[in-house]
Amino acid sequence: MGGYKPRIENNLRSQHDIFTGPASEQIITTGFFRGPIFVRSHMRLRTSALLSCLASIPFAALLTGCSMTETASSPLSSGMVIKGNVHGGQQPVVGSHVYLMAANTTAYGAPSTSLLVASSTGFSDTVGAYVPTASDGSFTITGDYTCTSGTQVYLYALGGNPGAGVNSAAGFLAALGSCPSNGSFASTVPFIYMNEVSTVAAAYGISGFAVDATHVSSSGTATALTDIANAFLNPGNIESIATGTALTLTPAGNGVVPQTTINALANILASCVNSTGPTSTACTTLLADAKSNGSTGNTPTDTATAAINIAHNPGVNVAPLYGLIAAPAPFSPSLSTQPNDFLVGVTYGGVNGTGTSNGAFSIAIDAHGDAWFTNVNNNSVSKFSSTGAPESPAAGFTTASQGIPAGIAIDLNEDAWVVDSASNNLTEFATSGAVLSPAGGYTGGGLSVPQAISVDGTGSVWAVNFHTNSLSKFTSSGTALSTSAGFTGGQINSPTSLAIDAREIVWVANQNPTPGSLSEFSAAGAPITIAAPYTGGGLNNPQAVAIDASNNVWVASYGNTLSEFNSAGTALSPSGGFTGGGLNRPHAVAIDGGGNVWVANFASSTVSEFNNGGLPISLTTGFGPGLFNGPQAIEIDGAGNVWVANVNSTATNAAVTELIGAAVPRVTPLSIAIQQGTLGSRP
Repeated sequence: MGGYKPRIENNLRSQHDIFTGPASEQIITTGFFRGPIFVRSHMRLRTSALLSCLASIPFAALLTGCSMTETASSPLSSGMVIKGNVHGGQQPVVGSHVYLMAANTTAYGAPSTSLLVASSTGFSDTVGAYVPTASDGSFTITGDYTCTSGTQVYLYALGGNPGAGVNSAAGFLAALGSCPSNGSFASTVPFIYMNEVSTVAAAYGISGFAVDATHVSSSGTATALTDIANAFLNPGNIESIATGTALTLTPAGNGVVPQTTINALANILASCVNSTGPTSTACTTLLADAKSNGSTGNTPTDTATAAINIAHNPGVNVAPLYGLIAAPAPFSPSLSTQPNDFLVGVTYGGVNGTGTSNGAFSIAIDAHGDAWFTNVNNNSVSKFSSTGAPESPAAGFTTASQGIPAGIAIDLNEDAWVVDSASNNLTEFATSGAVLSPAGGYTGGGLSVPQAISVDGTGSVWAVNFHTNSLSKFTSSGTALSTSAGFTGGQINSPTSLAIDAREIVWVANQNPTPGSLSEFSAAGAPITIAAPYTGGGLNNPQAVAIDASNNVWVASYGNTLSEFNSAGTALSPSGGFTGGGLNRPHAVAIDGGGNVWVANFASSTVSEFNNGGLPISLTTGFGPGLFNGPQAIEIDGAGNVWVANVNSTATNAAVTELIGAAVPRVTPLSIAIQQGTLGSRP
């Protein structure tokens, strides 16, 4: 099953008409569209521009390339101009079709929307209207498009001649992001350099919403619109769209970008782009080894879709893909040895000395895609934007009552709740970081060395108490609902974590009696597991628990197993649990929007991924060695990024790691997902 992961289920593929016309038509692509001869959207060429065109193009070319008719129009406007260049490696691509596309927000798997107007550009094919690139790879889009404010827009270039002949497999991407309120990208992205680096950045950034280069989409919910907008911010966090180069640091200055990995991926794509075409050895190898499910599924027809497929399947066919890099490689610095996988991970530390996480211990993602972390080294809470920019001060958010901030969760109002294992209290932070709880925090309710916290679909806050074998429950205003001894019974015994399903049932993972068990409580705190806890299924010193879309319970055990139970407490995993995938002393587990299970491995500083059937997707070595430092917690945001908290970190080294576009987007925060019944589902 290796590289399979149940992502967006849509196998539609556009068949592209590649520009392969005769020399007379090539003249049009290299000379006709160099200047600003377009008019506003839905207008045709002005008489003067048309006459200029006729005067500059041989008669033979007029028969096929200058067929647009003249209409009266208003003066040209430069406010909507988008200029750019398409390069394959270091070579300009001549005659490439450049499309302006918008993500579809009616349904997952739906085709992207073409924004260019064929009556104005004069060129269209089965993908949509396009402008061709000139002899230096340049292109200009003026009044040929309209876009609705807030829609997510990208450029897709296909075909053309990168130097060795027309190559229909040469595909490029560049993410432009949200359409501005005035409908023009002139001020936000006045120049776009499209190449293999921009393609890799776009492919990984939006991979959670992309089936292929012409099917980028989401649902139309408000949550999904926020999440896909965050996904379109990802490329700009790792690449300069104006220069087509991988960054070394994120724009905020606190994230280290894996420049050599991005360049290596770009070099892999360039091997096909700069070849003689889709039948070349480089292209046939790349396209065969970058199928939609890794080694199986649909074979891509161009390098842009191949890049998306590699982002979806970062551990598949690593050796043959890496072997495509030719010397001298067009993009450097690049990887000097074959990597374990092709994950693109940004590590956030103290590069700029602000808002850093320090001994990151737990994570929660809010509805805006912001990531919150507790820090046990300096007893603080950090908040990063969806792109990792610090939104907390250098020392984090702090209170005098915080001793050892352990678990963190986001409530229905976007407030962050933190449980403290040393002070036995709860602290509530507003989205701004302002402390909402009283001095000393919320106390009582049986809080005693609390380990983990969760917020249910009504806004109530739950915590597990390791030393007193109990549960504590508070209202959204901080009033204790549990007794001074907490909720007990249910065979709860040395609880380490908890999760709440869509029925508002609370599941607790117990370390004792060996090898571990699960306890179940009602929303009122009454034990459901009275006679005996749930056991079996490979439980072996359970550390973390999560709930999927079917209300099945997944448990990661320190004994290197992954267990699954149904909503009735019956083990679905074998007696030895699900194993493999690099499991190595796992400390945390999370479910993405495709039902895939992600695990943080403390001992090997890696992460593991399993499909919903319990089969490992990650390699036997796990994913991402070298990106983590004692991963203690793991979460998935609504854009499909995987966030990992590294407890062995300091303020200067890999405190937090973000795997760009590695997972299927899911509804956040968990409290909203519980309320909506969308746990483990796409937004």
